[in-house]
Amino acid sequence: MDALSGLMAGFEVVLSPGNLWFCLIGVALGTLVGVLPGVSSLAAVAMLLPFTHALSPTAALVLLAGVYYGSEYGGAIAAILLNVPGTPASAVSCLDGHPMARAGRAREALILSAGASFGGAVVGIGMMLAMAAPLAGLAFMLGPAEYFAIMIFGLVCTAAVGRGRLAAGMVAMLAGVGLAMVGTDAQTGVARFTLGLTELRDGIPLVVLAMGLFGVSEVMLSMFGALPVVRGGIGERSALPRWKAWRRAAGPVLRGGVLGGLFGALPGTGPTLASIAAYALERRLSARPECFGRGAIAGLAAPEAANNAAAQTAFVPTLALGIPGSATMALMLGAMSAHGVVPSPLLAVENPELFWGLMASFVIGNLLLLVLNVPLVGVWVRILRLPPQRLYPLVLVLIAVATFGVRGSAFDVWAALAIGLVAYGMRRSGVHLAPVLIGFVLGPLVEDNFRRALAISQGDFAIFVSSPIALAALGAVFVLLAVAVCRSMRSARAA
Repeated sequence: MDALSGLMAGFEVVLSPGNLWFCLIGVALGTLVGVLPGVSSLAAVAMLLPFTHALSPTAALVLLAGVYYGSEYGGAIAAILLNVPGTPASAVSCLDGHPMARAGRAREALILSAGASFGGAVVGIGMMLAMAAPLAGLAFMLGPAEYFAIMIFGLVCTAAVGRGRLAAGMVAMLAGVGLAMVGTDAQTGVARFTLGLTELRDGIPLVVLAMGLFGVSEVMLSMFGALPVVRGGIGERSALPRWKAWRRAAGPVLRGGVLGGLFGALPGTGPTLASIAAYALERRLSARPECFGRGAIAGLAAPEAANNAAAQTAFVPTLALGIPGSATMALMLGAMSAHGVVPSPLLAVENPELFWGLMASFVIGNLLLLVLNVPLVGVWVRILRLPPQRLYPLVLVLIAVATFGVRGSAFDVWAALAIGLVAYGMRRSGVHLAPVLIGFVLGPLVEDNFRRALAISQGDFAIFVSSPIALAALGAVFVLLAVAVCRSMRSARAA
């Protein structure tokens, strides 16, 4: 099945009443999550995860994916109107979006950002479809040793490429791998690291860890940390963008979309780095770089296109190789595992309904977002004016319900609160939590492929360097670590 015919079949799947309804719910919730500065898409996906167990795999992923990329749209609304980024990736949009709103061009900025986001998403979807055939051919070249090496590369990318100190990132990643080993070994039946607690014999549920890491800790940061200052005085009514503005935005949208699509497909990068890189590129290419930061159209269009393209192509390594490039993608991988879906380059052939239905949902979801964004601007502004203290009890109740609903155990609720306390301390210390979650999700897969590879080779470790793909992946790991160490040493000397 080629990409075009597969996409047409996917439209039949996603346009069924059930899947279309879940797509609409997902993008609407995602927009709301993006608008609210105190709630992340990661926490929202984590809270919805236990409620998707009763859905079909396709409906579950369509819903969760809609929340993820919908939040990138919503993040721009708060950034433009209030100068408060709803998501980390939309922080760059504050630089030129908010000055446009202050100059009485709020509606123009909002519509331009929605159009740029849609354009970037279309570019990202096109890049995903172009990658489908090469990934299918790659499947026949991958065995347990290759998967092990590629997943090690993904883990190191998460720790070394992301923000923060290398040592802290590595420790966080290894902590996630260690937490994944808690429970009963599937091969030997031996209980590992359970501390004698029967509640831990089945391991730590993904939802409990995610809710503690990102739900509880975010509420605590908002309550005890520095709250963002909401700046009023920006109305949502102003002139519509003219044809000249769209023409000036076309080039930045295309370049930002391509750049974001490439960043999104790389483990350990994602929408935030994509938006920063797109903004820097447009400023370098501009004949009037001094206009950036004062309401430049390119300074708004490029990062919005880049972060939405990256949100689409972030699914490529997750679906094809089982390597989540971000913490949210790790939750997507957990949802796939819960529904018995195994990531593979042949996923489009082995499970065409899920793969092409998800691809088609990206198109439908982004169209729905384009329709929803501008008419609902007034609603989002009124929600933003609510005191954030009113949201904390609701968020905590949702976290407790979600964690209790996994196994019907009060122990899980207390475990999520304990993990949240530790995560709060880590975040206040500048340690990023994404490596913990990604290590937790990939840890069992790394262990399983390691064991399978050694079983095939009868204990010969040479199998991990006998394949060109495995050797290249492990070589890239050493290069990446060497570069990160050199960068850390230079920073230490400069300090």
